[in-house]
Amino acid sequence: MLRAVSRAGGALLRGSQINGPKAWSVELRRCASSGLPMNTIVLFVPQQEAWVVERMGRFHRILEPGLNLLIPLLDRIRYVQSLKEIVINVPEQSAVSLDNVTLQIDGVLYLRVMDPYKASYGVEDPEYAVTQLAQTTMRSELGKLTLDKVFRERESLNSNIVDAINQASDDWGIKCLRYEIKDIHVPPKVREAMQMQVEAERRKRAMVLESEGTRESAINVAEGQKQAQILASEAERAEQINQAAGEANAILAKAKARGEAIRVVADALVQQNGNAAASLTIAEQYVTAFSKLAKESNTILLPSNTGDISSMVTQAMGIYGTLTKNMQQNSPLIESAEFTETEELQKRS
Repeated sequence: MLRAVSRAGGALLRGSQINGPKAWSVELRRCASSGLPMNTIVLFVPQQEAWVVERMGRFHRILEPGLNLLIPLLDRIRYVQSLKEIVINVPEQSAVSLDNVTLQIDGVLYLRVMDPYKASYGVEDPEYAVTQLAQTTMRSELGKLTLDKVFRERESLNSNIVDAINQASDDWGIKCLRYEIKDIHVPPKVREAMQMQVEAERRKRAMVLESEGTRESAINVAEGQKQAQILASEAERAEQINQAAGEANAILAKAKARGEAIRVVADALVQQNGNAAASLTIAEQYVTAFSKLAKESNTILLPSNTGDISSMVTQAMGIYGTLTKNMQQNSPLIESAEFTETEELQKRS
């Protein structure tokens, strides 16, 4: 390669003995005016740059970062492409939303050159072309959304713009990495209407929350009253059951005590001096009953011999004696009836 370069350089030097200074001066002026590096045979390409070289006006190759050798006058650096990520400010523009609201929107575009050959020969000014494409795509995407969705779906709007730019800029060797909307300006009247809408929505939510709180409070109060009534009725029922059981037990206990007392009295009457004891008991009860007269009512019916205690005791004992005689007379009849039934049962068997 060095031999070829030396031979080509020698031929160029021999051919440029007549017009060499003039050609070099023209090349120097061209590079100074365009800002492109001049062919100095030995070139050092910086990192993240791609130099497009033309040989005799036709694309030759792309210089990679590092050391590169070119033939003077034949090879010319035509384009220098930066492979770094490029940030472009998209100017503010007007767009009409789906609900006919005029918006002023600006954004930021992030690009990167993926193919230096396409970026050099596919379009004249890649940055300008992509900027115009971003503006037209933004207007097109905003026309599909209403004003409310523009603010809510900002991320999806950016994604749609990036996809649309990448589809068109693929032939230019440029890839749009991302697009971000910086500011969205709405007309003052629309801004006031939006503010009123936001305030109305907040008042509505506040009223809804307040009504829900009132409803929940009423439900809780009603539920509490229901539970209280249920518990009160259960307590009353349990109280009535306990009271009835207590009364029943009391009645049984009184009946048992009464029966036991009657049996004791009966046994005592059978014994010696039983009649005297009965007379004493009747006299005591009479005196006790006589002391309680006129305590519950003013109307009292008394016998003529109320003050004669002995006659009252004698009368009570006479009643007791009569009942005792009747019981003694009836007892042989009962025994004979039982004996007759027993004999009939024996005969039947």
